[in-house]
Amino acid sequence: MRHSGNMDKINDAFSAQAPLFDGIQRSNPMLEWMRSVVHRHMDEFIAPGQSLADINAGTGIDALHFAERGLTVHAMDIADGMVNEVRKKIAAHGLSGTVTAERRSFTEAGGAAPRMFDHIFSNFGGLNCIPDLRPVAEQLKMIIHPGSLVTVVIMPKFCPWEALHLLRGNTDIGLRRLRRGGVIAHIEGHYFRTFYHSVGETAAAFGKDYRIVRLRGVASCSPPPYMEKVPARFPRLYRFLQQCDEHLTLLPPFNRWADQFILTMRYEPKQ
Repeated sequence: MRHSGNMDKINDAFSAQAPLFDGIQRSNPMLEWMRSVVHRHMDEFIAPGQSLADINAGTGIDALHFAERGLTVHAMDIADGMVNEVRKKIAAHGLSGTVTAERRSFTEAGGAAPRMFDHIFSNFGGLNCIPDLRPVAEQLKMIIHPGSLVTVVIMPKFCPWEALHLLRGNTDIGLRRLRRGGVIAHIEGHYFRTFYHSVGETAAAFGKDYRIVRLRGVASCSPPPYMEKVPARFPRLYRFLQQCDEHLTLLPPFNRWADQFILTMRYEPKQ
């Protein structure tokens, strides 16, 4: 498989991070708030009794959330360590009849067939691990009912707070999302390449069989979660910016220029 070397590195990196992942999440209120925005967005489109595929499930934080909402969830992730964490949670919470877990890359998501889903979900930049989203869009067609939804959360090519670094002469951060060929990410001593996708590029990659239903920005006005010093030093400013995000999240350009965007599409195959 093309880019298989990078995918192996991603497996190593996130498997190493898996035992630490939930602690990292809980210790960062910025991340917690961003996940709450994603969950509230999803709550507008899901209903009890539906089936959902989480195609880069991590440790299963989202999978358990959706299970609590009455959905049956199939969690997939390329990282062995992450899948192991999901399985531990399934056992600990007695969810074996509601949540299932499988080690599978989203580039091979179609292999989950003949299982079919009412909603396919990818959170927090999982799809930024590949340079071309078209193969993923084709894979998802194999496991989604016509008329059902796909929601992806992706890091775009422009983030206002990162662009501000240019004023300080820091081009490494200020321009990194615009670099062709992606950039090197570092997690727990492992290095892999990550790629940024604009809303337009994402919609084009999914093509005419997918119709945009809703587009929302996450952290457009407020800083990305790795800038933890901002809310610590300026808590009132951060709360104000967070409120701006809550009110402007669906409006352009705030739904395109952000740390991440949420794109929900309906699968409507052309005859």
